[in-house]
Amino acid sequence: MCGIIGIIGKAPVTPLLVEALKRLEYRGYDSAGVATLVGGRIERRRAQGKLVNLEARLAEEPLAGTIGIGHTRWATHGKPSERNAHPIATSRVAVVHNGIIENFQELKDELSAEGRRFDSDTDTEVVAQLLTASLERGATPEQAMAGAMGRLRGAFALVALFSGRDDILIGARRGSSLAVGYGDGEMYLGTDALALAPFTKRVTYLEDDDWVVIDAEGARIFQGDREVQREIRLSGISGAMMGKGNHKHFMLKEIYEQPAVVGDTLQTFIDPATRAISLPPLPFDWNTVTRLTITACGTACYAGMVAKYWFEKLARLPVEVEVASEFRYREPPLPAGGVCIAISQSGETVDTLAALRYAKENGQTILSVVNVPESAIARESDIVLPTLAGPEIGVASTKAFTTQLTVLLVAAMDAGRARGVLSAAESARLAGALIELPAHINTALNLEAQYKRIAEDVLSFARDVLYLGRGSSFPIALEGALKLKEISYIHAEGYAAGEMKHGPIALIDEHVPVVVVAPTDAIFDKTASNFEQVKARGGKLVLLSDSAGNARLASHAVAAVLLPTVDPVVSPILYTVPVQLLAYHTAVAKGTDVDQPRNLAKSVTVE
Repeated sequence: MCGIIGIIGKAPVTPLLVEALKRLEYRGYDSAGVATLVGGRIERRRAQGKLVNLEARLAEEPLAGTIGIGHTRWATHGKPSERNAHPIATSRVAVVHNGIIENFQELKDELSAEGRRFDSDTDTEVVAQLLTASLERGATPEQAMAGAMGRLRGAFALVALFSGRDDILIGARRGSSLAVGYGDGEMYLGTDALALAPFTKRVTYLEDDDWVVIDAEGARIFQGDREVQREIRLSGISGAMMGKGNHKHFMLKEIYEQPAVVGDTLQTFIDPATRAISLPPLPFDWNTVTRLTITACGTACYAGMVAKYWFEKLARLPVEVEVASEFRYREPPLPAGGVCIAISQSGETVDTLAALRYAKENGQTILSVVNVPESAIARESDIVLPTLAGPEIGVASTKAFTTQLTVLLVAAMDAGRARGVLSAAESARLAGALIELPAHINTALNLEAQYKRIAEDVLSFARDVLYLGRGSSFPIALEGALKLKEISYIHAEGYAAGEMKHGPIALIDEHVPVVVVAPTDAIFDKTASNFEQVKARGGKLVLLSDSAGNARLASHAVAAVLLPTVDPVVSPILYTVPVQLLAYHTAVAKGTDVDQPRNLAKSVTVE
C-alpha cells in the first residue's frame, strides 16, 4: 500500500525524499507528495499520478528545508487527486499515513462540530485535525500524538511534521509497518528497510502501538506514556538489490532470479551431501499435530493450496486452507494441538496478520512462511521458516511464490518423516528432486521465446482465458489465471479440470484460449480426457507438459511447451515459471504497466 518516508537531515532533504519514494513505487500508488519546513512553515508539493509528475512540479517550484516527509498514496478514502494526495496538512501539522482510520467519520463529525474545516476527502485529515486541535489547546507535539493514539481506531502508520519544530518528526504504527533509521547526525522514518537502504543499515522496526520521536541524534520510542526500548538491527538490504539489471521490468528480473533464490532457500533446509532435511527447532511435535490450518491471501493462498496436497499426501496430516480475509469472520472452531501456517511475502499483510491472531487466541501454534524476518507476522509467530527471495519489487508475486512453495514442501517432507509416512529413502529421493529443481527452472526459462510467441499470437487477443489443472496443478492454474488478470487485465479463470463439465465448458468456443497445466503424473489420463473435451468444442488449447504429455497431446494444441520431466511432487514449482512468463509477455504485448498494474498494491496493509 502507501509508502512513507521522513528525514531529518543536514542538507536539503527534498531530493532524498524523492529518491526514497522511488524505492517505494513497488507498493503501488496513484499520487505522491512531499512536505518540508521552510522558515518554520509547512510547504508542500503534491501531484496526481506517477512520481515524474511530482518531480516536474518540484522542478517548477523547488522545495528547500532540511526536515521533511514524503508519501506515495494508494487511494482508500477519496478518489486519486492532488487534493487528496499526501501530505495532508493544516497550518500546524502535516501528516503522511498508510492504512485506514476506521472511526474517521465519528472523529470528523466531532471536529467539524468544533468549527474545523476539512479540505480533503481522506480519512487521514482527521489525524491532522486531531493533532492540530491538541496543539491549539497548548499540548506539545509529543502530548498531541500520545493523545491521538488513544482516539484512533484502525490499522495505520503515521509520520507527522510540525510547524516551528525543525528538530523533530513523530511517527506511530498500529498494524501497518514503520521503521526507524539511524544515521550520523541524521535520522529517518520509513515504511520498510527498502526505503531506508540508501541512507542507513541501522534500523529499528516499531511494534504495534509504538509511537516514536526522532531528532538528529536518535529516537525515543513510547507505548502510551511509557518509554520503551526496541532493538537496533543491521539490515542486509542494499541499493544494488533494487536495480532491474539488464531486464526491462522488475517482474522479469525476479522471474529470472528464481533458480538462484530457490537454490538459496533449499540450501537453508537441505544438506546436499546427505539430502537430510534440517528445519530449525520446532515448538511442536509433528506427531501430535491434530490439524494444520493454512491461511494467506492472493498468490500466497495458492501456495497454501499446493501445500495441502503435500502435507496430506506425504504426512497424512489433515489440512484446511483458509482465505485470510474471511477466516476470522467465520469464527471457525480450531482443535487443540493444531498448528496454523501463515504465509505472506511482506509479513505485513493485514488480513493474514489478523487471521494469525485469531488462530493464536484459539490455542494454535503459529508457524509463518515470510520473506521479511523482521515483519509483524514473523515477530508474532512461534517459529519462522524464511523464504530467501530477497526484495520483490514487481507487484505481481513471482519468486516469493516459488520460494514459499519450496519451504512448504520441505516442511511437508519433514512432517512425513516425523510421522513415519515418508521413508528415509523416499525423503532422500524427493530431496534429490528438489536439489535438481533450480537447473530445471533454468531450462524452463530458456524457453522464453516460445512463451512470447504464444502470448503475442494467442493470449493477447483474447477477451477470456481459462486455465485447467488437476491435483497439485490446480492451484497453479489458479495462479496462472491470477497473473494474467493482474498485469494484462484480461479476464481469466482457473479451474480444476474435472469441474469443466460441471458448468465452465459452456464458455468454450474458438475464441477462448485454454491453458492446460499437465505434467505427466498419476492423474494425467484424467487431464488428457478433459483436454480432449475442450478440443472437441473448438477451444484454443495451449499445453504445458513434459515429453510424455507432449507426445500424446501436442498435436491437438495450437501451442505446446515442452518442459523438463520432473518428479510430480515438485512439478508445481516448475510449472509456475511458464504461467508467469505467459502472463508477462501478454502484458508486454498489450502495453500495460507490468510492474505497477492499475488498482493494485504490493503489500496490502488495509482491509
